[in-house]
Amino acid sequence: MLRRLILIAALLGLVAGGLLGWLYWGPGPLAKPASVTIDEGSSLGHAAEVLAYSGAVTGTGTTFYYFARLLGGGDPIQAGEFEIPARASNAAILDLLQHGRPVQRLITVPEGMPSILVQEKVAAVAYLTGAAPLPPEGSVLPDSYGYERGEPRAAVIGRMQAAMTRTLDGLWAKRKPTCPIASKQEAVILASIVEKETGKPAERRTVAGVYCNRLRIGMKLDADPTVIYPITKGKPLGRRIRRSELMAVTGYNTYRSLGLPAGPIANPGRESIAAVLDPAPTRAIYFVADGTGGHVFAETFTEHQANVKKWYALRKARGEM
Repeated sequence: MLRRLILIAALLGLVAGGLLGWLYWGPGPLAKPASVTIDEGSSLGHAAEVLAYSGAVTGTGTTFYYFARLLGGGDPIQAGEFEIPARASNAAILDLLQHGRPVQRLITVPEGMPSILVQEKVAAVAYLTGAAPLPPEGSVLPDSYGYERGEPRAAVIGRMQAAMTRTLDGLWAKRKPTCPIASKQEAVILASIVEKETGKPAERRTVAGVYCNRLRIGMKLDADPTVIYPITKGKPLGRRIRRSELMAVTGYNTYRSLGLPAGPIANPGRESIAAVLDPAPTRAIYFVADGTGGHVFAETFTEHQANVKKWYALRKARGEM
């Protein structure tokens, strides 16, 4: 009789152990992947309740907690957003929270993007909360920025502006005295023009050198993008500039006024800011497109007229004129 009781107890132990093992290592209840966010500073118990509420774990939050304490080791859990796979076991979920990579969400601001488009881009991110403020033009550093689900849009834009402040401070401290730029704001203004004038990174310092030469000799900058900015706030114009627009006095039209425009016309990237603070040594004061996305530079107006003539002939051959 005793032997039979021992056997029954052993069998019950095996069944119980098997049930507990199935609860911990067996397939979970999720029919499809689900996103779960663990807040910074959350305890294992709080995380267990979050997981149970989301329907990700087998059993209750308390069940998951005690399994984790008993079988999961002592590694701490991480904060962040986690993508829980379909049918993930309690063991797999705990391992994900302890050793996995949280979901990394990024928003990218390209070089030369105007602030009105930065605002629209941040406003369109569904995972963020609150209103997206319009940052002052030139105050955002183009880059890729991580963000957390539920984070305020204003906080994300604030990080973009803080990055610009740090970058500008660092570059300004290393500036060369080769361009007549008197302040960080003037550096951003000129850098925004350089950013809009060339799409070739190798040209940035030369284009910056041309504009620095023009500022130095008191020559108008004659930059088309500055004419467009008051019309569209940096968005594409979608047509050719009208003669009336070239003649308008707006505070930005560098065909009408000497010196820099009233403010930046976009958010320039780090390399364009660096270019105006250390421009290429050049005597050129003119440039025109060369048909490849770059430019041809000239020191004299006669040479420049010849380059313009070649550019018009190329555009005519392409059917653009």
